[in-house]
Amino acid sequence: IVLCAILFLAFSGLEDPSRPKGRILSIEAGNRALSIAAERGLRDYSVVHVARARKGEGGDEDRWVVLLDRVPHTRLDEAVVVELGVEDGRLLRLRKPKR
Repeated sequence: IVLCAILFLAFSGLEDPSRPKGRILSIEAGNRALSIAAERGLRDYSVVHVARARKGEGGDEDRWVVLLDRVPHTRLDEAVVVELGVEDGRLLRLRKPKR
């Protein structure tokens, strides 16, 4: 127990690698995507999935790819993909999902 306490104190000041500084978190990306969709008249949508895509994975920059679907869910018939910049959440693209 003493060893665990020492390690806890030793590592408590280090940055959490799952939450690096300089980028928004996935939950923030989902909320931002919903807000952007609502601003464009896409109401009654919910977040289905949020994924981070790195530069070169289908785009020119790191981004959050957020899949939204209308509620009640339409089995992706009315789904929308919102791509946001990782650092600031700015809108990069709004598109239909590729099947």
